Amino acid sequence: MTAVQPAGFPRPALPGRRSGTPARRTHVRDGNRGDTRDTTDPLVRGPAVLSYYVVGGATLLLLAIGVVMVLSASSITSIRETGTPYGYFLDQAKFALVGVPAMVVASRIPVRWYRRLAWPALGLGLVLQSLILSPLARGEKGNTNWIYLPGLGQTIQPSEFLKLALAVWLGLVLARKAHLLHRPMHVLVPGLVVSAAALGLVLAGHDLGTALVVAAVVAGALFVAGVPLRWFGVALVAGAGLVSFLVIDSDNRMQRIMAVFGGDCDTSAACYQTLHGLYGLGTGGISGVGLGASREKWAYLPEAHNDYIFAILGEELGLLGTLLVLGLFTALAVGMFRIVRRHTDPFVKITTGAIAAWILGQALINIGVVIGFLPVIGVPLPLVSAGGSALIATLLAMGVVLAFARDEPGAAAALRARRGAVRRSLAVVVGRRGRG
Repeated sequence: MTAVQPAGFPRPALPGRRSGTPARRTHVRDGNRGDTRDTTDPLVRGPAVLSYYVVGGATLLLLAIGVVMVLSASSITSIRETGTPYGYFLDQAKFALVGVPAMVVASRIPVRWYRRLAWPALGLGLVLQSLILSPLARGEKGNTNWIYLPGLGQTIQPSEFLKLALAVWLGLVLARKAHLLHRPMHVLVPGLVVSAAALGLVLAGHDLGTALVVAAVVAGALFVAGVPLRWFGVALVAGAGLVSFLVIDSDNRMQRIMAVFGGDCDTSAACYQTLHGLYGLGTGGISGVGLGASREKWAYLPEAHNDYIFAILGEELGLLGTLLVLGLFTALAVGMFRIVRRHTDPFVKITTGAIAAWILGQALINIGVVIGFLPVIGVPLPLVSAGGSALIATLLAMGVVLAFARDEPGAAAALRARRGAVRRSLAVVVGRRGRG
Protein backbone atom coordinates (compact mmCIF):
# COMPACT_ATOMS: atom_id res chain seq x y z
CA MET A 1 0.00 0.00 0.00
CA THR A 2 1.08 3.55 -0.62
CA ALA A 3 0.70 6.15 2.07
CA VAL A 4 -1.06 9.42 1.36
CA GLN A 5 1.82 11.90 1.54
CA PRO A 6 1.10 14.82 3.88
CA ALA A 7 1.89 18.26 2.60
CA GLY A 8 5.49 19.22 3.05
CA PHE A 9 6.85 15.67 3.02
CA PRO A 10 9.15 14.82 0.12
CA ARG A 11 8.41 11.72 -1.93
CA PRO A 12 11.09 9.02 -1.89
CA ALA A 13 13.32 8.70 -4.93
CA LEU A 14 12.65 5.81 -7.29
CA PRO A 15 14.93 2.84 -6.57
CA GLY A 16 17.70 2.09 -9.03
CA ARG A 17 18.26 5.70 -10.16
CA ARG A 18 20.94 8.19 -9.20
CA SER A 19 19.87 11.15 -7.15
CA GLY A 20 19.04 14.09 -9.36
CA THR A 21 18.36 11.95 -12.45
CA PRO A 22 14.72 12.35 -13.49
CA ALA A 23 12.81 9.12 -14.01
CA ARG A 24 11.10 8.63 -17.34
CA ARG A 25 7.41 8.22 -16.68
CA THR A 26 4.36 7.67 -18.80
CA HIS A 27 1.27 9.51 -17.62
CA VAL A 28 -2.37 9.01 -18.50
CA ARG A 29 -4.80 11.88 -18.03
CA ASP A 30 -8.36 11.08 -17.07
CA GLY A 31 -10.79 13.30 -18.91
CA ASN A 32 -13.43 13.27 -16.18
CA ARG A 33 -11.13 14.18 -13.28
CA GLY A 34 -8.23 15.96 -14.92
CA ASP A 35 -5.64 13.97 -12.95
CA THR A 36 -2.52 12.18 -14.12
CA ARG A 37 -1.44 8.68 -13.14
CA ASP A 38 1.99 7.13 -13.37
CA THR A 39 1.60 4.03 -15.55
CA THR A 40 5.07 2.68 -14.73
CA ASP A 41 3.59 1.19 -11.53
CA PRO A 42 2.44 -2.44 -12.12
CA LEU A 43 -0.57 -1.85 -9.87
CA VAL A 44 -1.69 1.09 -12.01
CA ARG A 45 -1.29 -0.46 -15.46
CA GLY A 46 -4.22 -2.32 -17.00
CA PRO A 47 -7.92 -1.65 -17.64
CA ALA A 48 -9.64 0.91 -15.45
CA VAL A 49 -12.21 -1.68 -14.30
CA LEU A 50 -9.66 -4.36 -13.42
CA SER A 51 -9.84 -3.64 -9.67
CA TYR A 52 -13.64 -3.94 -9.74
CA TYR A 53 -13.64 -7.33 -11.42
CA VAL A 54 -10.72 -8.73 -9.42
CA VAL A 55 -12.22 -7.79 -6.04
CA GLY A 56 -15.74 -8.83 -7.01
CA GLY A 57 -14.67 -12.12 -8.61
CA ALA A 58 -12.36 -13.16 -5.77
CA THR A 59 -15.05 -12.32 -3.19
CA LEU A 60 -17.72 -14.41 -4.90
CA LEU A 61 -15.37 -17.36 -5.45
CA LEU A 62 -14.27 -17.36 -1.81
CA LEU A 63 -17.92 -17.18 -0.75
CA ALA A 64 -18.84 -20.13 -2.98
CA ILE A 65 -15.95 -22.21 -1.64
CA GLY A 66 -16.93 -21.25 1.90
CA VAL A 67 -20.57 -22.29 1.55
CA VAL A 68 -19.56 -25.66 0.07
CA MET A 69 -16.94 -26.27 2.76
CA VAL A 70 -19.35 -25.32 5.55
CA LEU A 71 -21.74 -27.97 4.21
CA SER A 72 -18.98 -30.56 4.23
CA ALA A 73 -17.24 -29.61 7.49
CA SER A 74 -20.42 -29.16 9.55
CA SER A 75 -22.44 -32.16 8.39
CA ILE A 76 -21.52 -34.49 11.27
CA THR A 77 -21.85 -31.82 13.96
CA SER A 78 -25.13 -30.71 12.41
CA ILE A 79 -26.54 -34.25 12.51
CA ARG A 80 -25.64 -34.53 16.17
CA GLU A 81 -27.15 -31.15 17.11
CA THR A 82 -30.09 -30.75 14.73
CA GLY A 83 -30.77 -34.20 13.33
CA THR A 84 -30.00 -33.14 9.75
CA PRO A 85 -26.67 -32.68 7.95
CA TYR A 86 -27.87 -29.38 6.45
CA GLY A 87 -28.48 -27.30 9.60
CA TYR A 88 -25.32 -25.15 9.59
CA PHE A 89 -25.25 -25.12 5.78
CA LEU A 90 -28.77 -23.69 5.51
CA ASP A 91 -27.90 -21.02 8.06
CA GLN A 92 -24.79 -20.07 6.11
CA ALA A 93 -26.70 -20.05 2.83
CA LYS A 94 -29.33 -17.79 4.43
CA PHE A 95 -26.65 -15.36 5.59
CA ALA A 96 -25.07 -15.42 2.13
CA LEU A 97 -28.44 -14.63 0.55
CA VAL A 98 -28.66 -11.59 2.84
CA GLY A 99 -25.03 -10.56 2.44
CA VAL A 100 -24.70 -10.70 -1.36
CA PRO A 101 -27.60 -8.31 -2.09
CA ALA A 102 -26.27 -6.05 0.67
CA MET A 103 -22.88 -6.08 -1.07
CA VAL A 104 -24.49 -5.20 -4.41
CA VAL A 105 -26.42 -2.30 -2.86
CA ALA A 106 -23.30 -1.06 -1.05
CA SER A 107 -21.34 -1.18 -4.31
CA ARG A 108 -23.82 1.23 -5.94
CA ILE A 109 -23.75 3.88 -3.21
CA PRO A 110 -21.78 6.99 -4.27
CA VAL A 111 -18.57 7.72 -2.40
CA ARG A 112 -19.92 11.04 -1.10
CA TRP A 113 -22.63 9.15 0.80
CA TYR A 114 -20.05 7.07 2.65
CA ARG A 115 -18.54 10.31 3.92
CA ARG A 116 -21.95 11.38 5.20
CA LEU A 117 -22.58 7.97 6.79
CA ALA A 118 -19.21 7.76 8.57
CA TRP A 119 -20.20 9.45 11.83
CA PRO A 120 -23.68 7.85 12.16
CA ALA A 121 -22.20 4.41 11.37
CA LEU A 122 -19.50 4.82 13.99
CA GLY A 123 -22.03 5.94 16.60
CA LEU A 124 -24.31 2.99 15.84
CA GLY A 125 -21.37 0.59 15.94
CA LEU A 126 -20.21 1.83 19.33
CA VAL A 127 -23.74 1.70 20.75
CA LEU A 128 -24.25 -1.88 19.54
CA GLN A 129 -20.86 -2.93 20.89
CA SER A 130 -21.63 -1.37 24.28
CA LEU A 131 -24.68 -3.66 24.54
CA ILE A 132 -22.32 -6.53 25.42
CA LEU A 133 -22.32 -4.91 28.86
CA SER A 134 -26.13 -5.09 29.06
CA PRO A 135 -28.57 -7.93 29.83
CA LEU A 136 -28.82 -8.53 26.07
CA ALA A 137 -25.25 -9.87 26.03
CA ARG A 138 -24.60 -13.51 25.20
CA GLY A 139 -21.31 -15.32 25.81
CA GLU A 140 -19.59 -18.53 24.80
CA LYS A 141 -16.30 -20.10 25.90
CA GLY A 142 -15.38 -17.16 28.10
CA ASN A 143 -16.01 -14.46 25.46
CA THR A 144 -19.00 -12.11 25.52
CA ASN A 145 -19.16 -11.32 21.82
CA TRP A 146 -22.84 -11.44 20.97
CA ILE A 147 -26.03 -9.55 21.73
CA TYR A 148 -29.57 -10.87 21.45
CA LEU A 149 -32.11 -8.93 19.39
CA PRO A 150 -35.48 -9.67 21.00
CA GLY A 151 -37.67 -8.56 18.10
CA LEU A 152 -35.79 -10.72 15.59
CA GLY A 153 -34.99 -13.66 17.85
CA GLN A 154 -31.44 -13.51 16.48
CA THR A 155 -28.00 -12.98 17.98
CA ILE A 156 -25.40 -10.81 16.25
CA GLN A 157 -21.74 -10.07 16.85
CA PRO A 158 -21.56 -6.26 16.86
CA SER A 159 -17.76 -6.12 16.73
CA GLU A 160 -17.87 -7.36 13.13
CA PHE A 161 -19.88 -4.31 12.05
CA LEU A 162 -17.80 -2.04 14.27
CA LYS A 163 -14.73 -2.93 12.16
CA LEU A 164 -16.39 -1.57 9.01
CA ALA A 165 -17.76 1.52 10.73
CA LEU A 166 -14.35 2.31 12.21
CA ALA A 167 -12.61 1.83 8.84
CA VAL A 168 -14.95 4.29 7.09
CA TRP A 169 -14.78 6.81 9.95
CA LEU A 170 -10.98 6.70 10.09
CA GLY A 171 -10.90 7.26 6.34
CA LEU A 172 -12.98 10.42 6.75
CA VAL A 173 -11.11 11.86 9.74
CA LEU A 174 -7.58 11.08 8.59
CA ALA A 175 -8.24 12.32 5.05
CA ARG A 176 -9.37 15.68 6.42
CA LYS A 177 -6.24 15.91 8.59
CA ALA A 178 -3.80 14.58 5.96
CA HIS A 179 -1.63 17.72 6.05
CA LEU A 180 -1.46 17.67 9.87
CA LEU A 181 -0.62 14.03 10.56
CA HIS A 182 3.02 14.77 11.26
CA ARG A 183 1.83 16.34 14.53
CA PRO A 184 1.09 13.78 17.28
CA MET A 185 -1.94 15.61 18.67
CA HIS A 186 -3.77 15.51 15.35
CA VAL A 187 -3.18 11.75 15.10
CA LEU A 188 -4.28 11.24 18.69
CA VAL A 189 -7.45 13.35 18.55
CA PRO A 190 -9.94 12.17 17.53
CA GLY A 191 -8.61 9.16 15.59
CA LEU A 192 -6.68 7.22 18.21
CA VAL A 193 -8.93 8.27 21.08
CA VAL A 194 -12.06 6.88 19.40
CA SER A 195 -10.15 3.81 18.19
CA ALA A 196 -8.99 3.15 21.76
CA ALA A 197 -12.61 3.40 22.94
CA ALA A 198 -13.66 0.85 20.31
CA LEU A 199 -10.82 -1.48 21.33
CA GLY A 200 -11.78 -1.10 24.97
CA LEU A 201 -15.37 -2.11 24.28
CA VAL A 202 -14.20 -5.20 22.37
CA LEU A 203 -11.79 -6.15 25.16
CA ALA A 204 -14.60 -5.69 27.69
CA GLY A 205 -16.04 -8.88 26.18
CA HIS A 206 -12.68 -10.67 26.67
CA ASP A 207 -12.30 -11.08 22.89
CA LEU A 208 -8.58 -10.59 22.33
CA GLY A 209 -8.65 -12.06 18.81
CA THR A 210 -11.17 -9.54 17.50
CA ALA A 211 -9.32 -6.75 19.33
CA LEU A 212 -6.16 -7.64 17.38
CA VAL A 213 -8.10 -7.39 14.10
CA VAL A 214 -9.54 -4.01 15.13
CA ALA A 215 -5.99 -2.87 15.91
CA ALA A 216 -5.00 -3.99 12.39
CA VAL A 217 -7.80 -1.83 10.94
CA VAL A 218 -6.45 1.21 12.79
CA ALA A 219 -2.85 0.45 11.77
CA GLY A 220 -3.83 0.03 8.11
CA ALA A 221 -5.65 3.36 8.09
CA LEU A 222 -2.79 5.21 9.76
CA PHE A 223 -0.20 3.70 7.43
CA VAL A 224 -2.03 4.66 4.25
CA ALA A 225 -2.78 8.10 5.69
CA GLY A 226 0.97 8.77 5.88
CA VAL A 227 1.59 8.78 9.63
CA PRO A 228 5.40 8.70 10.22
CA LEU A 229 6.69 5.15 10.51
CA ARG A 230 8.63 5.79 13.72
CA TRP A 231 5.32 6.18 15.55
CA PHE A 232 4.35 2.66 14.55
CA GLY A 233 7.38 1.38 16.47
CA VAL A 234 6.17 3.14 19.61
CA ALA A 235 2.65 1.79 19.11
CA LEU A 236 4.00 -1.72 18.52
CA VAL A 237 5.91 -1.69 21.80
CA ALA A 238 2.90 -0.36 23.71
CA GLY A 239 0.59 -2.87 22.04
CA ALA A 240 2.93 -5.77 22.79
CA GLY A 241 3.00 -4.73 26.44
CA LEU A 242 -0.81 -4.61 26.62
CA VAL A 243 -1.20 -7.99 24.91
CA SER A 244 1.40 -9.53 27.23
CA PHE A 245 -0.50 -8.25 30.26
CA LEU A 246 -3.81 -9.63 28.93
CA VAL A 247 -2.20 -13.01 28.21
CA ILE A 248 -0.49 -13.31 31.59
CA ASP A 249 -3.71 -12.28 33.32
CA SER A 250 -5.62 -15.24 31.78
CA ASP A 251 -4.81 -18.90 32.44
CA ASN A 252 -6.67 -19.93 29.29
CA ARG A 253 -4.60 -17.61 27.10
CA MET A 254 -1.38 -18.75 28.76
CA GLN A 255 -2.27 -22.36 27.97
CA ARG A 256 -2.83 -21.45 24.33
CA ILE A 257 0.51 -19.67 24.15
CA MET A 258 2.33 -22.61 25.74
CA ALA A 259 0.58 -25.03 23.38
CA VAL A 260 2.45 -23.42 20.48
CA PHE A 261 5.68 -22.11 21.98
CA GLY A 262 6.13 -24.37 25.00
CA GLY A 263 8.45 -27.36 24.91
CA ASP A 264 5.97 -29.83 26.39
CA CYS A 265 2.23 -29.83 25.74
CA ASP A 266 -0.64 -32.18 26.58
CA THR A 267 -1.90 -33.55 23.26
CA SER A 268 -5.22 -34.45 24.87
CA ALA A 269 -5.88 -30.94 26.20
CA ALA A 270 -4.18 -27.66 25.22
CA CYS A 271 -2.52 -29.02 22.08
CA TYR A 272 -5.46 -31.14 20.96
CA GLN A 273 -7.07 -28.70 18.52
CA THR A 274 -3.77 -27.56 16.99
CA LEU A 275 -2.59 -31.15 16.59
CA HIS A 276 -5.76 -32.32 14.84
CA GLY A 277 -5.71 -29.30 12.57
CA LEU A 278 -2.25 -30.35 11.43
CA TYR A 279 -3.46 -33.95 11.07
CA GLY A 280 -6.13 -32.71 8.67
CA LEU A 281 -3.71 -30.68 6.58
CA GLY A 282 -1.16 -33.50 6.51
CA THR A 283 -3.70 -36.14 5.51
CA GLY A 284 -4.86 -34.16 2.49
CA GLY A 285 -1.58 -34.44 0.56
CA ILE A 286 -1.53 -32.84 -2.88
CA SER A 287 -5.09 -33.39 -4.08
CA GLY A 288 -6.95 -34.26 -0.86
CA VAL A 289 -9.04 -37.22 0.26
CA GLY A 290 -12.08 -35.94 -1.60
CA LEU A 291 -14.87 -33.48 -0.92
CA GLY A 292 -16.94 -34.70 2.02
CA ALA A 293 -14.48 -37.46 2.96
CA SER A 294 -12.76 -35.74 5.90
CA ARG A 295 -12.07 -37.85 8.96
CA GLU A 296 -11.26 -34.97 11.29
CA LYS A 297 -14.78 -33.52 11.04
CA TRP A 298 -16.11 -36.66 12.78
CA ALA A 299 -15.92 -34.87 16.14
CA TYR A 300 -12.11 -35.07 16.26
CA LEU A 301 -11.42 -31.44 15.33
CA PRO A 302 -13.33 -28.80 17.35
CA GLU A 303 -14.77 -25.85 15.37
CA ALA A 304 -14.18 -27.72 12.11
CA HIS A 305 -16.74 -25.58 10.25
CA ASN A 306 -15.61 -22.32 11.82
CA ASP A 307 -12.12 -21.35 13.00
CA TYR A 308 -10.53 -24.54 11.63
CA ILE A 309 -12.32 -24.81 8.30
CA PHE A 310 -8.99 -24.26 6.52
CA ALA A 311 -7.76 -27.58 7.98
CA ILE A 312 -10.82 -29.42 6.61
CA LEU A 313 -10.35 -27.71 3.25
CA GLY A 314 -6.73 -28.88 3.19
CA GLU A 315 -7.75 -32.41 4.13
CA GLU A 316 -10.50 -32.74 1.53
CA LEU A 317 -9.04 -30.66 -1.32
CA GLY A 318 -5.36 -31.02 -0.50
CA LEU A 319 -2.53 -28.61 -1.17
CA LEU A 320 -4.21 -27.55 -4.42
CA GLY A 321 -7.33 -26.44 -2.55
CA THR A 322 -5.37 -24.45 0.02
CA LEU A 323 -3.32 -22.79 -2.72
CA LEU A 324 -6.53 -21.84 -4.51
CA VAL A 325 -7.84 -20.10 -1.39
CA LEU A 326 -4.49 -18.38 -0.81
CA GLY A 327 -4.47 -17.29 -4.45
CA LEU A 328 -7.95 -15.76 -4.11
CA PHE A 329 -6.91 -13.82 -1.01
CA THR A 330 -3.86 -12.65 -2.96
CA ALA A 331 -6.17 -11.49 -5.74
CA LEU A 332 -8.20 -9.56 -3.16
CA ALA A 333 -4.99 -7.96 -1.92
CA VAL A 334 -3.92 -6.95 -5.43
CA GLY A 335 -7.35 -5.50 -6.21
CA MET A 336 -7.51 -3.45 -3.01
CA PHE A 337 -3.90 -2.26 -3.26
CA ARG A 338 -4.62 -1.25 -6.84
CA ILE A 339 -7.50 0.94 -5.66
CA VAL A 340 -5.20 2.58 -3.11
CA ARG A 341 -2.62 3.32 -5.81
CA ARG A 342 -5.00 4.46 -8.56
CA HIS A 343 -7.65 6.46 -6.75
CA THR A 344 -7.18 10.18 -6.23
CA ASP A 345 -9.38 10.57 -3.12
CA PRO A 346 -7.52 10.22 0.23
CA PHE A 347 -10.78 9.10 1.91
CA VAL A 348 -11.04 6.17 -0.50
CA LYS A 349 -7.36 5.30 -0.13
CA ILE A 350 -7.40 5.26 3.67
CA THR A 351 -10.70 3.39 4.01
CA THR A 352 -9.62 0.76 1.48
CA GLY A 353 -6.31 0.34 3.30
CA ALA A 354 -8.13 -0.18 6.60
CA ILE A 355 -10.49 -2.77 5.09
CA ALA A 356 -7.56 -4.54 3.41
CA ALA A 357 -5.73 -4.73 6.75
CA TRP A 358 -8.87 -6.19 8.31
CA ILE A 359 -9.62 -8.87 5.71
CA LEU A 360 -6.05 -9.89 4.89
CA GLY A 361 -4.81 -9.59 8.47
CA GLN A 362 -7.65 -11.75 9.77
CA ALA A 363 -7.03 -14.34 7.05
CA LEU A 364 -3.32 -14.50 7.94
CA ILE A 365 -4.13 -14.88 11.65
CA ASN A 366 -6.64 -17.68 11.00
CA ILE A 367 -4.32 -19.60 8.68
CA GLY A 368 -1.39 -19.04 11.05
CA VAL A 369 -3.42 -20.61 13.86
CA VAL A 370 -4.41 -23.62 11.75
CA ILE A 371 -0.85 -24.39 10.67
CA GLY A 372 0.36 -24.08 14.26
CA PHE A 373 2.36 -20.90 13.76
CA LEU A 374 0.14 -18.87 16.12
CA PRO A 375 -1.77 -19.79 19.28
CA VAL A 376 -5.51 -20.41 19.02
CA ILE A 377 -7.05 -16.93 18.92
CA GLY A 378 -10.57 -17.60 17.71
CA VAL A 379 -11.05 -15.51 14.55
CA PRO A 380 -12.80 -16.96 11.47
CA LEU A 381 -11.45 -17.15 7.94
CA PRO A 382 -13.17 -14.28 6.09
CA LEU A 383 -15.85 -15.34 3.58
CA VAL A 384 -15.11 -19.03 4.19
CA SER A 385 -15.82 -19.88 7.84
CA ALA A 386 -19.36 -20.32 9.16
CA GLY A 387 -20.84 -17.30 10.90
CA GLY A 388 -23.62 -14.87 10.09
CA SER A 389 -22.41 -11.55 11.44
CA ALA A 390 -18.87 -12.09 10.15
CA LEU A 391 -20.07 -13.04 6.67
CA ILE A 392 -22.58 -10.20 6.27
CA ALA A 393 -20.15 -7.59 7.63
CA THR A 394 -17.36 -8.82 5.34
CA LEU A 395 -19.63 -8.77 2.28
CA LEU A 396 -20.73 -5.23 3.20
CA ALA A 397 -17.07 -4.22 3.42
CA MET A 398 -16.43 -5.73 0.00
CA GLY A 399 -19.41 -3.76 -1.31
CA VAL A 400 -17.82 -0.56 -0.03
CA VAL A 401 -14.53 -1.48 -1.76
CA LEU A 402 -16.42 -2.23 -4.98
CA ALA A 403 -18.09 1.19 -4.78
CA PHE A 404 -14.62 2.72 -4.52
CA ALA A 405 -13.42 0.60 -7.47
CA ARG A 406 -16.33 1.87 -9.57
CA ASP A 407 -15.19 5.40 -8.73
CA GLU A 408 -11.60 4.88 -9.91
CA PRO A 409 -10.43 7.22 -12.69
CA GLY A 410 -12.00 5.96 -15.92
CA ALA A 411 -13.82 3.01 -14.31
CA ALA A 412 -17.34 4.47 -14.42
CA ALA A 413 -17.04 5.31 -18.13
CA ALA A 414 -15.62 1.86 -18.89
CA LEU A 415 -18.45 0.11 -17.02
CA ARG A 416 -21.06 2.17 -18.88
CA ALA A 417 -19.39 1.36 -22.20
CA ARG A 418 -19.37 -2.37 -21.44
CA ARG A 419 -23.03 -2.35 -20.44
CA GLY A 420 -23.84 -0.58 -23.69
CA ALA A 421 -21.86 -3.15 -25.68
CA VAL A 422 -23.73 -5.99 -23.96
CA ARG A 423 -27.11 -4.40 -24.71
CA ARG A 424 -26.16 -3.94 -28.37
CA SER A 425 -25.00 -7.56 -28.61
CA LEU A 426 -28.24 -8.82 -27.07
CA ALA A 427 -30.25 -6.65 -29.44
CA VAL A 428 -28.42 -8.17 -32.41
CA VAL A 429 -29.02 -11.72 -31.14
CA VAL A 430 -32.72 -11.08 -30.50
CA GLY A 431 -33.10 -9.42 -33.89
CA ARG A 432 -31.56 -12.42 -35.71
CA ARG A 433 -33.81 -14.84 -33.87
CA GLY A 434 -36.84 -12.72 -34.77
CA ARG A 435 -35.93 -12.78 -38.45
CA GLY A 436 -35.25 -16.53 -38.27
